[in-house]
Amino acid sequence: MREKFVGIIPARYASSRLPGKPLLEIGGRPVIQHVYERASKALPGRVVVATDDERILRAVEAFGGKAVMTSPDHPSGTDRVREAYAKSGIKADVVINIQGDEPFVSVNQITGIMAAFEDDAVDIATTVIPLSETNSSPDELRNPNNVKAVRALDGRVIYFSRSVVPFSRDLREDELLSSGRYFKHLGMYAYRTPVLEKITLLPESPLEKIEKLEQLRWLEAGYRIQAVVSDEKTIGIDTPKDLEEAKAFYEKRLTDD
Repeated sequence: MREKFVGIIPARYASSRLPGKPLLEIGGRPVIQHVYERASKALPGRVVVATDDERILRAVEAFGGKAVMTSPDHPSGTDRVREAYAKSGIKADVVINIQGDEPFVSVNQITGIMAAFEDDAVDIATTVIPLSETNSSPDELRNPNNVKAVRALDGRVIYFSRSVVPFSRDLREDELLSSGRYFKHLGMYAYRTPVLEKITLLPESPLEKIEKLEQLRWLEAGYRIQAVVSDEKTIGIDTPKDLEEAKAFYEKRLTDD
């Protein structure tokens, strides 16, 4: 039976800033379990963890999840997703790459990215969050680790950058976040299956080499990437500080509930 969507969660053990982060705990459960359980609410029975480490494989199987081993030599998460999809045994029209370090990814964010494929012209979809005075700061806007996306009026992505784009000739820095034109890229992608197979065969592109962003390879090759806007807060875990922030956010949500 062919499915419309399948979710793949790439999860590596090695990390220069936070080794073993998929197995670090928030509220007594590993990060990867939080991601898996949230993804499964949107894609019941159609979620697979792609890992290169037996410890992560065993942890996923221990909480009842499905995982497959992939090569440790993949240059990107997209390549790992393609291998995992091939090994999953699931046939789908669209593959969703759900980040393994986003424990608060929401059902709405996943279903939102799924809805983008109602437009047959969309090759790839991804999620962005509007940056404003209430959820960000000029420092966060300038941070090169926060990738920015520039959207056309119809939601197509025009460009991704580590720089502050679009550049404003007239607005002061403290006015940029009130303009409504700055978006942070979350890094969750969905690809039509034939597109996923093709983009993993593309050579590194000139803009990708400059910015170190693989999604620029796809833009330069002419693929249409649709940016789906979400207002829901997420916390990507890359550093010990991120982990502490995630724990505090989790405890606050328990208290609020």
